[in-house]
Amino acid sequence: MSVITYTTRQMSFEDIKPKRKIRYEQILDRLLTGAKTAKEIAIELYDLGFTTSTERNNTAPRLTELEKMKLVRVIDKKKCEHTGKKVAVYEITPEGIERRFGKINS
Repeated sequence: MSVITYTTRQMSFEDIKPKRKIRYEQILDRLLTGAKTAKEIAIELYDLGFTTSTERNNTAPRLTELEKMKLVRVIDKKKCEHTGKKVAVYEITPEGIERRFGKINS
């Protein structure tokens, strides 16, 4: 990889990092109202004006990352009403709620 390519890739990565965190919060907020698929979340984010399309690619990569961080989990699968394909259904975890609102004392 050339130095220029490495530099431009790093600059792009640094530019997207804050946007990724915002998308995490938007997705967690959508899951607070109930379990959803990546496409359902994408549609809600579009309807709220947070994205420019209803493409599931606006949410699916972030859901994978959130799942690895244990902030969401897959709880089921269902047939997507938009694509007709079997898709994962996600829910927010207690850790995800804590991330969104801070530690709640019992």
